[in-house]
Amino acid sequence: MPKEKVIIIGSGPAGLTAALYTARAMLNPLVIVGNQLGGQVAITHEVENYPGFPEGTTGPELVELMRQQAENFGARYVYDSVVSVDFSQGSPFTIKTYSEEYEAEAVIVTAGASPKKLGIPGEEEFIGRGVSYCGTCDGFFFRGKEVAVVGGGDSALEEGLFLTKFASSVNVVHRRDELRAGPILQKRAMAHEKMGFTWDTVIDEIRGNGVVQNIVTRNVKTGEVQEKPIDGVFIFIGHYPNSDFLHGQLAMDEEGYVITDELMRTSVPGVFAAGEIQDAHYRQVATSVGQGCAAAMQAQKWLSDRE
Repeated sequence: MPKEKVIIIGSGPAGLTAALYTARAMLNPLVIVGNQLGGQVAITHEVENYPGFPEGTTGPELVELMRQQAENFGARYVYDSVVSVDFSQGSPFTIKTYSEEYEAEAVIVTAGASPKKLGIPGEEEFIGRGVSYCGTCDGFFFRGKEVAVVGGGDSALEEGLFLTKFASSVNVVHRRDELRAGPILQKRAMAHEKMGFTWDTVIDEIRGNGVVQNIVTRNVKTGEVQEKPIDGVFIFIGHYPNSDFLHGQLAMDEEGYVITDELMRTSVPGVFAAGEIQDAHYRQVATSVGQGCAAAMQAQKWLSDRE
């Protein structure tokens, strides 16, 4: 069984930053990449709000630079996914992937979260070409265009209001006849001249030629089906943390987010967590990077205190 000082589970901005910091501390970290190097940012076409890139960059480019930087200091990567962990006996911890079992003195969990998807035809095909799960990331590319926002909660309205800065119109498509969002947000959205609402309606299909051009909607009460021209579809029906493999091992909230203190410590000494696996609130590359840095520094301190 390979024995490691530090294992980092996940390779989004939090994981790659933790890899950089632990590598520079000569801890020779092993990063278990998961099913996508870079996590969610790897499918974000343009990144314009990460400091230090005045011209902006793409998600894949940013991820590759972060990966390389950590590797230059000695971080190692295995392209595998964790299926289970055993934190119950304390350090050293056992981590099982599809192809190997590891032992680690300290663990940093940065497994991220995934946006919930509609699961309709055209959705996967047009990700990054008109389908987005982040208005803050992609709104700028829809200047003067018509977009649909799917959802009825706070994030749907917050992101919808943000999109009004760029889009010529923002149509909220909601499967019920009332919103779940808070009253102040509802009031602001209803009063905004660029925002419209399509009630009791779901999207059955997203169509286009290279980019999104139309959506097929269905009224859930009347069954009426319509095809409407649209330039973008923003889907905000929630996120779920990628924490299935951690159940029973770490304290979590009711949604499955790992609970950490302000020092990124989990309920198990020697196990730290950073990024969207423990942050349901900010979900930005910059905040994940900060949390990954903090988790790495704490892991380093924890290991040196034990020696």
